[in-house]
Amino acid sequence: MIDRAERGDRALILHPEFRLTGPDALDEFQELARSAGADVVGVVAAPRDKPEARYYVGSGKIEELAATVEETGADLVLVSQSLSAVQERNIEKACSCRVLDRATLILDIFAQRAQSYEGKLQVELAQLRHLSTRLVRGWTHLERQKGGIGLRGPGETQLETDRRLIGQRIRQLRTRLEKVARQREQSRRQRKRSRAPVVALVGYTNAGKSTLFNRLTGATVGAEDLLFATLDPTVRKIRGMHCGDVLMADTVGFVSDLPHELIAAFRATLQEAREADLLLHVVDISDPYRVERQHDVESVLESIDAHQIPSIRIFNKIDRSEQAARVQRDEDGKPVGVFISAQTGEGVEDLLEAISSLLAAERVERWIELPGRFGALRAQLFELGVVSEERIAQNGHWMLHLDVPRETAERLGRLQGEPGELIRRQLLKDHEPDLKRAGQNLS
Repeated sequence: MIDRAERGDRALILHPEFRLTGPDALDEFQELARSAGADVVGVVAAPRDKPEARYYVGSGKIEELAATVEETGADLVLVSQSLSAVQERNIEKACSCRVLDRATLILDIFAQRAQSYEGKLQVELAQLRHLSTRLVRGWTHLERQKGGIGLRGPGETQLETDRRLIGQRIRQLRTRLEKVARQREQSRRQRKRSRAPVVALVGYTNAGKSTLFNRLTGATVGAEDLLFATLDPTVRKIRGMHCGDVLMADTVGFVSDLPHELIAAFRATLQEAREADLLLHVVDISDPYRVERQHDVESVLESIDAHQIPSIRIFNKIDRSEQAARVQRDEDGKPVGVFISAQTGEGVEDLLEAISSLLAAERVERWIELPGRFGALRAQLFELGVVSEERIAQNGHWMLHLDVPRETAERLGRLQGEPGELIRRQLLKDHEPDLKRAGQNLS
């Protein structure tokens, strides 16, 4: 590893500023540092037109940084941008202390927050992927292995040995994660068979998702005023809704400029969002940069093909603003926004009603009649977990009561031949069929 003194967590921030750098970038990075447990003792801003190859910033700014490190007694330097291995090492030499860039800092927060077995595996994999990019010229002990009696190595450099060992560990982690992913997919299929719709909370980190999750489900998920307080996805059931039982999923918060190494650590929670029936996009209405945060979240949702899922925008923390609890609706009367306070509970009842109305509109619930030649379609419907009840008619036909998401019903209606025609005629028609008429010859 890099030879670094093991000292405390008094941190000095180096903040390179570009013309396109957001005005809130420094505040967010300071929050990241606080979430990691660092004690920020100062900030050195460095306006730049473009990164410099050696230090990322100019040599004059590095001299100022080194002097400030000595003056403040800082134990480490946190850089708000992602550095190359060489840049990181050069700043360490100049300042004689540890240097962590943005990606490494977020990885450290993830390592602290991960609680589940899968979360820990994903974070370790992300750390090793990040570390593998920093093997070249980043470490001080990569000299060729020593010679002499009892000291001769296998003929490879320490760098090659480290790279080989890291590669082996990455392969082991991938194998374990694939097994966990199969188990999670099995649990997800079981939830689908329960026919309970899934509502996923998404949003920028520290928007109040976990507080809202606890308010709606009665759970006790950790909800701190820190970035990435929640890492592992959690699913709980809400009972007593007008639309029936609902499964609520709490997910990790998003952040701007997320390092590529961390995308894998988001896989499990993003999968919950991708397969949800409804997304609740939680926005901190007291955040002056909420518009930019919303765009960041929407970009991530689009990148995972979740932007087509019906959603409600939840404007949270009205107790910190002058906004009143209310529901915004579109021209068709559908709820598109709800103003609430997850902390005080104000507006939560309106939110539950909005969720119920949207889920009811997004699901089709009715009886269909299948003659015996539609056995393959019957098997497909059971495989999808949308059959809530089955009866046998006197004429031998199957009578199936379906509770199915409208998107799935429309996809079934596009089947070729008689199966698609039957679905369109019986499941997707505008009026609810009379159960007594549809099943008048039930045995």
